[in-house]
Amino acid sequence: MLENSIIEHCAPTLAGIKSGNLFRYRFAVKEKVLKELAEINLKLNIRGVYAEVVRWEKEAVLIYTYRKSHLERELQQEGVRELLGEYGYPDCEVKNCLDHLKKRLYEYECFPHEIGVFLGYPLEDVRGFIRYKGKECKYSGLWKVYSNEAETRKLFEKIKKCTRIYSKVFASGRNISQMTVKK
Repeated sequence: MLENSIIEHCAPTLAGIKSGNLFRYRFAVKEKVLKELAEINLKLNIRGVYAEVVRWEKEAVLIYTYRKSHLERELQQEGVRELLGEYGYPDCEVKNCLDHLKKRLYEYECFPHEIGVFLGYPLEDVRGFIRYKGKECKYSGLWKVYSNEAETRKLFEKIKKCTRIYSKVFASGRNISQMTVKK
């Protein structure tokens, strides 16, 4: 069930800790995924969270769940516009950036490295990953860290704790609408 997967993979976005999360969701029937996604968006959009397919595969989809207000703010950060411009993003409007990201996801077998911006990773870590080709990081956790290691380790623990709590609360009967912070 899609709702379970969103809780499991996107709790930090639902809680307002991160701007976005990305996960692979297996399916048997395309129409069923689209229906589930529409139902989830009815519950999440009123709280400022959106879920959409960014890449279709044979038996799975990549779903990007994001908090629009956070993403808008991050796309306007100093340096982000410059970085995205290097990869052909036309501007820093959410819709245009997501459309371009979707194209880039089809162009590459692995992920285009600027995707970290969409997942709420610090710009210095995204740039470091690109510059050093994923090597020479200070720490490797939920992503590879190239700056502010101590601060990022604390964030990793906060994200892990959030995911554990959300999974536990969801298993006890709360629904995704009740668990999504309105911001």
